[in-house]
Amino acid sequence: MERSFLMRMMYVAILFAGFLSGCAGTGDWSSDAPTKASAKASRAARVNLKNQSVSKFYAPSYNLWLRIRDGFQMKPMNTPLEIEQVRWLAARPDYVNRSMTRSSRYLFYIVQEVNARNMPTEIALLPFVESAFVTNAKSSAKAVGLWQFMPATGKDFRLTQNVFRDERRDVLQSTDAALDYLQRLNNQFGSWELALAAYNWGAGNIAKAQKRNAAAGLPTNYESLTLPRETRNYVPKLMAYRQIVLDPQSYGIVLPELENHPYFVALDVGGDIDVALAIRLAEIPADEFHSLNPSFNKPVILSNANQQILLPFAHAEIFQANLKQYTKPLSTWTAVQVSKTESVDQAAKTLGVDVDALREVNGIPKGMRIKAGSTVLIPKTRRRLGDVSTAIAENARLSLEKPAPPAPKCPKTVKGSKGGKSAKCAPPVTTKTADKPGSKGNSSGKNAASQHKSASTGLVKSAKNGNSPISASNNASKWVNKSQ
Repeated sequence: MERSFLMRMMYVAILFAGFLSGCAGTGDWSSDAPTKASAKASRAARVNLKNQSVSKFYAPSYNLWLRIRDGFQMKPMNTPLEIEQVRWLAARPDYVNRSMTRSSRYLFYIVQEVNARNMPTEIALLPFVESAFVTNAKSSAKAVGLWQFMPATGKDFRLTQNVFRDERRDVLQSTDAALDYLQRLNNQFGSWELALAAYNWGAGNIAKAQKRNAAAGLPTNYESLTLPRETRNYVPKLMAYRQIVLDPQSYGIVLPELENHPYFVALDVGGDIDVALAIRLAEIPADEFHSLNPSFNKPVILSNANQQILLPFAHAEIFQANLKQYTKPLSTWTAVQVSKTESVDQAAKTLGVDVDALREVNGIPKGMRIKAGSTVLIPKTRRRLGDVSTAIAENARLSLEKPAPPAPKCPKTVKGSKGGKSAKCAPPVTTKTADKPGSKGNSSGKNAASQHKSASTGLVKSAKNGNSPISASNNASKWVNKSQ
């Protein structure tokens, strides 16, 4: 029954919005603050479930793979490199099937966005090359997410990276930023092949390679440039996936069924809510929730961060119904700024919280001190019941330092000794400081175009081992059973 319902779903991506109200007691998810309009909000249609029903929206549904094929615009390269990549994929049907199955959660949304920009649908296949559609994929160069954004590139495209979230892993925000980036590169270089090469190697490097060819009287198109091995193979890898999607039977590949309808719905967060509670109210497995919401770094989702929760379509209404019946507090966590530099033990005493809980939820290694101005997550108390403020939600950072070693004791001067002076004491060692990964300002200031680094290098090794390139970067998952 659920399957037939989904098959009649609307053709466009559905986001249901508005504050979800009508809950009793402290479970009310409304807010006195006005709704903030996000500059990065999705352009997809929105449904307000307070006065509309999702089930009233129907549209014909057909195979999403057919829609992707219909949108192909790039010309096959038919080069030895492309043929080699096709053969490599064809020899690993299990690896291809795993990545294709993972893509089922995200591919409809990405195709929608690609179509809305009149881009070739080959671009929607790029996460296969970048991350094998693993939302927590992390490269050795610290690029993360479906689209493998480096910290500096993410900052250039206004993807928030702070204590609470990393939008380089956010499905909606990272997709929007990646397509913006690729369009910019296509406008700069005049071809999708060069745009893709620049996405992998950096626009500055591609421009230099073109200048070298021009100075030597050589063509400046993609095939003629001297490129690093990874970048040389980058476009052929994408074109190999194109070929597999175009004619899977010829290569012994069976594509999973993908219907042409939205997989998820986006809910605006109207009040702070624990991740564990959101999972419980939605009645979905924790790993499914984190696959759709990999950007959350902490066990609480903040309303003042303009965040959204993605849920499988059929569970959005379940979540709303359960939320209306829930009468307990929605969040058990809050955040505060540390006013002075001190040890974790001292900070815990000042804040009135358990030292082990403070260290664990904030990921503070032993032997480190918390620097003044840092934001730490702590359990809510009667003195701190409200939602986390916008200023903290948007700008939270955690800076740590090692305490300075104790100054060496200077030997006392012995009476009657020659010179009457003591030996010089060694100067104190300068303390080392470190910002926690994911906090704002921890990326270099280099040009973003030269900062993007693909994770595709690691895909070959991962596939050979039968694994996908995944990093356990979502810290919130371990808190699923620790709140509510």
